[in-house]
Amino acid sequence: MAGGGFVKLPDGSVVVALSLPSPPGGEARPGTRVRVLVHAANRQRALTRVRNLGLRAVFLRGNSEPPTPDEVSAALHHPDGLVWRSAPEDETEWWHPIARLLRRPAGAA
Repeated sequence: MAGGGFVKLPDGSVVVALSLPSPPGGEARPGTRVRVLVHAANRQRALTRVRNLGLRAVFLRGNSEPPTPDEVSAALHHPDGLVWRSAPEDETEWWHPIARLLRRPAGAA
């Protein structure tokens, strides 16, 4: 289960923030948590976008960790509206496209 939250924007869309364990084989350090931001029309569509990437057991219960204004800006300014960062407490780390998180290790089939 994921910790996270959401913010409803003036146009009716939402930005959902999720704190998830890093998937194996990705670019994030194994055993760490990653913060994933998703911009979508509603919360359910945001979760569906994440689940369609292979992160199946993602649920959002409550609004305990809503995205900060900087996180909302990062999600809105990315062309895909789907970004992640491995160290949420480290403000110097850049936001990465979701494809970098889900890469397969070299030699894996």
